[in-house]
Amino acid sequence: MSIKRIKYYIIDIMCIALLFGTSIYLLISWNNLPDKIPGHYDALGNIDRWGSKYELIVLPIIAWIMFIGISVLERFPEVWNTGVKVTEENAYRVYSTLYDMIKTLKLMLVIIFSFLTINSIHMTNLPTIFLPIMLILIFGNLIYHLIKLHRVK
Repeated sequence: MSIKRIKYYIIDIMCIALLFGTSIYLLISWNNLPDKIPGHYDALGNIDRWGSKYELIVLPIIAWIMFIGISVLERFPEVWNTGVKVTEENAYRVYSTLYDMIKTLKLMLVIIFSFLTINSIHMTNLPTIFLPIMLILIFGNLIYHLIKLHRVK
């Protein structure tokens, strides 16, 4: 098994562990949650809306749907919008670069949704740097891989 395959296997295990862990933690904490929990945060991480604790169920459900959807999508490279012309000569490099981008993006999304769920359970404001870090990680990952894609084409 190649190092890249091991890396992708570890990423999937981390995603599944985070998703199960977050879902189980929510179930265990459910009876101790008050009826109102943070429902939304502003750009600085302050709670700006309170909602029913049942709204908290939406975060893990969306995370699971995204994880499953992205996991299915990554198995069908022919439907990816590569942004470059794929030829026999560059197909491996292009699809390898995009596959790496999809895998790392999937992990980041699972981490973000798990963090938001746990943070809402504990009813605290988000760290002020949460939004900038989240945006830098996601868009940094996309920019890095798109630059790499245009170099390998």
